[in-house]
Amino acid sequence: MVPKTRKFHPGIYAFALCFCGLLLALALDGASNCLTGLNTIIHAEGALITDYMALAGPGAAFLNSALVTLSALLIFRLAKAELSGNHIFVLGLMSGFALFGKNIFNMWPFVLGSYLYARFKKEPFSKHCSMGLLASCLGPIVSFLCWSGGPVQFLLGLLLGVVMGFVICPLSAFTFQILRGLNLYNGGFACGLTALVVVPVLTALGKVPVGGLWWSTEYTRDLALFLGLLCLFLLLLGSFWGRLSPRENWTAFGRLWKDPGRAPCDFLKDYGPGAVLLNMGLSGLLATGYILLIGGDLNGPTVGSIFTIMGFTAYGKHPRNILPIMGGIALGAWALPGLSLTAPAVQMAALLGTTLVPMAGTFGWWGGLLAGFLHICLVMRTGGPVNGLNLYNNGFSGGLVVIFLTPILSQLPWVKKGTEHNETGVEIK
Repeated sequence: MVPKTRKFHPGIYAFALCFCGLLLALALDGASNCLTGLNTIIHAEGALITDYMALAGPGAAFLNSALVTLSALLIFRLAKAELSGNHIFVLGLMSGFALFGKNIFNMWPFVLGSYLYARFKKEPFSKHCSMGLLASCLGPIVSFLCWSGGPVQFLLGLLLGVVMGFVICPLSAFTFQILRGLNLYNGGFACGLTALVVVPVLTALGKVPVGGLWWSTEYTRDLALFLGLLCLFLLLLGSFWGRLSPRENWTAFGRLWKDPGRAPCDFLKDYGPGAVLLNMGLSGLLATGYILLIGGDLNGPTVGSIFTIMGFTAYGKHPRNILPIMGGIALGAWALPGLSLTAPAVQMAALLGTTLVPMAGTFGWWGGLLAGFLHICLVMRTGGPVNGLNLYNNGFSGGLVVIFLTPILSQLPWVKKGTEHNETGVEIK
């Protein structure tokens, strides 16, 4: 059994570096093609939905993902952060969204903004670096401004990114108090609110993004093989991780399986790396299997969404609370007119809508199904006002579902209610 007081696991840094190496290996389809494609990615607007595999090829997309993930890992190292469940989900999210929207150029202004906020508050950068990385979901705003005008607008685009990275740090702390840990993508909700202010101002100034849909369909079989082998390797690695026997690691996963997943939580600290890797492998197989079952597409956006789920297996997600949310979204897409299970936005919603897993863990299966059903109704319409410039649209929509649904469900006497914690993890009586 892994002691609950243990906060640092040295092997996790090595594991993260190996994952970056795997992404780099996937990028090796010709160095010149990758570099040319990376240049295309950097200069793209990147608004939802821009599949970097369709835009520049799989090699360039994985190269961008590797560079972004390595950069995030370097930031954690320089900030002297001991990797926790929070950092693992950030790495998974960064590697995933670097396949559709984030890139090695547009992430840095937000990191600088969070660093300046840490200096302003006279607090360690390690406390705010994760939020700076998460705030890069507004990277398409920076890319749009920087590449659609002259040198002055380029500098203004960078400056706006720094300002947004600065203000999202206190804003996310405030929105956490509103969402009460029931939306895992709290940063996405804070960024969505920021985009709702910034984008209309840009539109009023005559700066209207072009947008568009880039969506590849030809890589499903190869990516399914890659994800399947990766998840099986994670299951094997998790079974034999550390000094614990496979039985002990699976027993720890059994305890993790019962966790409601309400933020803030740290599965890495509470259940150990072996249980987290087992959770990562099983959740990855579940998400990949769903896409294949409905006849969907594996490409930059869907693989990126699966990477995000796998990252969050260290911070709230597991198959038991994923299934009700995914089921509610699938039910809505199947039953509601005008929607299709295989529509690009619906495929992404089924994966990223699992931001609401604490609703299932806290209020039970019926609460999760209802939350998923409402989510698909909202998420198909909330991206319009910001022209797709907030990559975490599911996080924003999930926040709206939580705000609407929680006061109702919490009053029903037969509904399961979980333990609530504040932002520091202290139980609220």
